Amino acid sequence: MNFDHETEKQNSRQKIAEAADARTLEAVRVEYLGKKGKLTAMYANLAVLSKEQKPEEGKRINEFRNTVTQLIEEKKNEIAAKARQGSQKQLDVTIPGVAHPVGHAHILTQTIDDICSTFEQMGFAVQEGPEIETEFNNFTALNIPEDHPSRDGFDTFYLKEPDPTDKKVNLLLRSQTSPVQIRIMKEYKPPLAFVVPGKVYRPDAVDASHSFMFHQIEGLLVDKDVKFSDLKGLLTVFLKRLFGEKIKMRLRPHFFPFTEPSAEVDIACYICGGKGCSVCGRKGWLEIMGCGMVHPRVFKAVGYPKRKYTGLAFGLGVERMAMLKHGIHDIRLFYENDVRFLEQF
Repeated sequence: MNFDHETEKQNSRQKIAEAADARTLEAVRVEYLGKKGKLTAMYANLAVLSKEQKPEEGKRINEFRNTVTQLIEEKKNEIAAKARQGSQKQLDVTIPGVAHPVGHAHILTQTIDDICSTFEQMGFAVQEGPEIETEFNNFTALNIPEDHPSRDGFDTFYLKEPDPTDKKVNLLLRSQTSPVQIRIMKEYKPPLAFVVPGKVYRPDAVDASHSFMFHQIEGLLVDKDVKFSDLKGLLTVFLKRLFGEKIKMRLRPHFFPFTEPSAEVDIACYICGGKGCSVCGRKGWLEIMGCGMVHPRVFKAVGYPKRKYTGLAFGLGVERMAMLKHGIHDIRLFYENDVRFLEQF
């Protein structure tokens, strides 16, 4: 039996090209390359040919097999590509997009921004300072005596290594933001008005109201003829902007080594309106911050002329302000990264 190779090639090309799906293409493959296909018959026909005809005919059959195999593989890839393309969803620009959740500022960051923004509106600048401080800036320059309990290792994180520039200088993690006051007053002359937000560290046991790391905001205003009445007026405006115009405030005498006179600032409980409840301990008032007039010894430590300037200072805990403003009863919630809590703010 003689085969017309050119005719078979044309027929196979046409059938492969017309195959619209994988099933039809498989039928064409079986027809030509299957065990009972035409290619098998071609190889069987070699047995009846003469020795002179067999090499030439075998060459043609191999070329035919290679051609059909290549065409089928190309068609298979083409059908698979169309199937993948058809399975993909087409983009419909008229359908509303899927909104992915977007993060937002942490509640403590929001509180810091609110407080600093309020003071900026009153003419204060925002400054920052290092969290690793010298013992002089953190204690001595702030008129804190050497035998004061806050200098003890149980109340302050001291670093093992001294200052690399001066081995006699002890370093520590600042226990308050007040050292930034010293740094700025050393560098600049009055008038000065700035607030300092930042982290502070104290080796306190962690519980619902204490943490070994927390945030403070320190404020300082220095100029000629600054009075205690300026301090009271400034804090009154600040607290009304932060808690609302109806908030009530009072000052109680207190003691801080770096201010004289010193005072604690209370606001009427926002829950009970000053009547007394569990939040305010039945007192009707909530302690909010400390303040006072800058002690003359602090001015002396930074090199300011004696009796030339006066100043006011105040300091507040950011976590406490956030807890009071939003009714949060456990400081640990700020640091546990519980999304259920953080998403509320």
